[in-house]
Amino acid sequence: MTDLDELRAELDEFAQPEKKKGHSAREERIIAGFEEIQRFADQHGRAPQHGEDRDIFERLYAVRLDRMRALEECRTLLATMDHQGLISGGDATEVEPVEAMDDDALLAELGGAAGTSELTELRHVRSSAEKRAAEEIANREKCEDFEDFKALFEQVERELKSGLRKTRRFVKDASVEEGNFFILNGQLAYVAEVGETIKAPNGENDARLRVIYSNGTESDLLRRSLQRALYKDEAGRRVTEHDAGPLFSESWEDDDIESGTIYVLRSLSEHPFVAEHRELIHKIGVTGGKVETRIANAAHDATYLLADVEVVATYKLAGINRRKLEALFHRILAPAQLELTIQDRFGHPVKPREWFLVPLHVIDEAVQRIRDGSITDVIYDPKAARLVTKK
Repeated sequence: MTDLDELRAELDEFAQPEKKKGHSAREERIIAGFEEIQRFADQHGRAPQHGEDRDIFERLYAVRLDRMRALEECRTLLATMDHQGLISGGDATEVEPVEAMDDDALLAELGGAAGTSELTELRHVRSSAEKRAAEEIANREKCEDFEDFKALFEQVERELKSGLRKTRRFVKDASVEEGNFFILNGQLAYVAEVGETIKAPNGENDARLRVIYSNGTESDLLRRSLQRALYKDEAGRRVTEHDAGPLFSESWEDDDIESGTIYVLRSLSEHPFVAEHRELIHKIGVTGGKVETRIANAAHDATYLLADVEVVATYKLAGINRRKLEALFHRILAPAQLELTIQDRFGHPVKPREWFLVPLHVIDEAVQRIRDGSITDVIYDPKAARLVTKK
């Protein structure tokens, strides 16, 4: 072997291996979406079906499967892995050709579009901010530690099906916190981490999130990007926390008399102080009727800061004096009562009551203490941001 041959052999050892052609990001998301449908078919022995009597996830999977059957790109991509005959065993429906759809529209369809309208319909020309938000949503990658979250997703799905959790329409600029679950483009999304607060170009507070999706992907989009995407998605939903159950009772019996509901609200007011402390400012009230009816006119009522509100927690009551319970709550949280004066629609100064600068987890603890009877021993300490024993 010549010196030149030896040099070539040595260089070959350090040469970069030839890259194998893999799937594009879009193809990987299509495959991940199909694998979810396959898991459903394995569990139930059939393909997902449409119908009002089906749960929300089966209906989303059914819509997604219809789209995959209709698009030639999907049929070709998934042919080798369709061992259950899910793609080949159904009738293709007429949809807009994939060539005419942009990435966002295609991913929305294949990600599990829900609702009655066609998501491929061009409703308006998107602003640059909306485009950036859509790019962040679409820019997902494989979640390497998805196994750590899988059981949590399965639990939330079970609680949705059983009614322990519900879904609510996501309203504009509603809160997004660590531990929240949402439904975005048909995927269950979990906010696993919230980074440090940063200033957006418009001066508003923002933060980088780690969002895990039920199909095993994740993204690190900004909080406001997720808010915009959820609000723009006609099927975007907030998944509520599970119902805490009736107070002073371990179980809810058919003959129990429900005397009311404790509700916890968060304001969507653009008042500077409220906007800056939105995650901490809560209104606590008790009603004997429907909470939705109580807050229907919030934007025109000074009691609600003349702004829309979102319901962040509710607790049922059984055989309790509502007025006394509400007074008890307000006494315990009195040190954190919000001191804020606004003008009503007639220009008169109004100081709304029942609003408190207190974290949601403290309110939940107070409810649990009411349940076990220990509430009379504590009061809220604003400096420590927790309930402390009265001296």
